Amino acid sequence: MEAAVKKYQALGVDVEKALEVLQTVSLGVHCWQADDVGGFEHEGAELEGGGIQVTGNYPGKARSLDELRDDILKAFAMIPGTHRLNLHASYGDFSGGWADRDQVGPEHFASWVAWGKQHGIMLDFNATLFSHPKADDGFTLSHKDPAIRKFWVDHVKQARRIAAYIGEKQGSPCIHNIWIPDGSKDIPVDRYGHRKLLKESLDEIMSLDLSRDYVRDAVESKLFGIGSEAFVVGSHEFYLGYSMSRNTLLCLDMGHFHPTESVADKISSFFQFQDELLLHVSRPIRWDSDHVVILNDDLRSLMEELVRAEALGKTHIGLDFFDATINRIGAYAVGSRSAQKALLAALIEPRELLKRYDDAGNYFARLALLEEAKLLPLGEVWDEFCRRNQVPTDRELIDEVMKYEHEVLSRRN
Repeated sequence: MEAAVKKYQALGVDVEKALEVLQTVSLGVHCWQADDVGGFEHEGAELEGGGIQVTGNYPGKARSLDELRDDILKAFAMIPGTHRLNLHASYGDFSGGWADRDQVGPEHFASWVAWGKQHGIMLDFNATLFSHPKADDGFTLSHKDPAIRKFWVDHVKQARRIAAYIGEKQGSPCIHNIWIPDGSKDIPVDRYGHRKLLKESLDEIMSLDLSRDYVRDAVESKLFGIGSEAFVVGSHEFYLGYSMSRNTLLCLDMGHFHPTESVADKISSFFQFQDELLLHVSRPIRWDSDHVVILNDDLRSLMEELVRAEALGKTHIGLDFFDATINRIGAYAVGSRSAQKALLAALIEPRELLKRYDDAGNYFARLALLEEAKLLPLGEVWDEFCRRNQVPTDRELIDEVMKYEHEVLSRRN
């Protein structure tokens, strides 16, 4: 570690300060990796419809809330730092009886709040507008049937009430995110009509007066989905306009744009006009496939922009990936830690020297230093961060995950 610190110091980088900043960043870790986005509304619940697909059947997925919570705690024990847990409405505690989406309420999440307090974990929330008979035809908040549309409006209102309840109880605002699967597989005629209905539905939902001290609402765009290849009602342009005119957060999901479109490039533009952002960190491969996050160029560029734009303190960083072809706890650990590694790399980038070259128009020196920085000893600094947080280093991670699989996951079959 000492040799690594000296190399960074020579370029004007304060490694200790970077580690202090990284320690303060809480990821919003998603609950749905542990059970393949099934939820627990009823026994044997499985994901179906709504533009989402999970592939794989690796043994050991969580089959109950207790197993889910145990797996999440195990995953958190391998992720350095203190992090939040992001819940979907379909993950309520329905041990007292089933409730349909428009009737789900704070009482179904009281045990989650108690669990969060017990383990020092803050919670965030999502309305669940998929995997339901009333979402089977691909439309929810923009549905042309008023009865179906009202059902989903009522559901999201309830989700906002739940989020406000969580935020009040935990003493930290609960981020409530709205993503809908609405769209058309083939070319529609009435794009305007569906978007008008979506705007009206959202306005009705937001008319519920809740304190921003308890809940912060976000809207999440998408380019296309399974069954909505030709048209997505909640496009980036729609939600950008909605968020700016209605004072909600905008959620940018890394998998929800064209494969050649840079989410990182949006950061510097967005923060010219807004002062708070929600990110969903994922990894698309040719489409929004939600692969486990790895330390690739897209992720590094995103974190670099957050740091360079001094936007880190104004950005909520959530994770959104799910892979049922590998050990799910290992997926949590690799994906979450990769996001942190990318952020660490951005924090120990020789920014001041790079900016001086930038300002002086010395683009050769800028390019040469950017290339040099790629080979700086990031791994040694990362290992030190893991040791300080008493979590496994990368070299120790595989054995730790496989031990849990042998002792716990393999016995669920």
